[in-house]
Amino acid sequence: MIDSFKNTTDGKYEFTINYSERELTCHVVREGDTLHVRLDNNINAVIELQPDGTAIQTSGDELPASSVEFIKKQVLDPNTDSDKGSGF
Repeated sequence: MIDSFKNTTDGKYEFTINYSERELTCHVVREGDTLHVRLDNNINAVIELQPDGTAIQTSGDELPASSVEFIKKQVLDPNTDSDKGSGF
């Protein structure tokens, strides 16, 4: 089960994600179409939301495409309910 605290009024999100066979806390700060991502206080990345609905990572520690997609869905879809995170 994913614990998710979504607060779109201040653009901050927190949820768990499976990454490298570990369950990590993911913190996201959204500034417009930019997502500033921090996993477990030691993995940082910046993800840009594109007009066509895709998300691309523009900087930081390289994340698998499935993790980028999972993070995007957690931020954009308040009804997302996933049991296993991204699986990476």
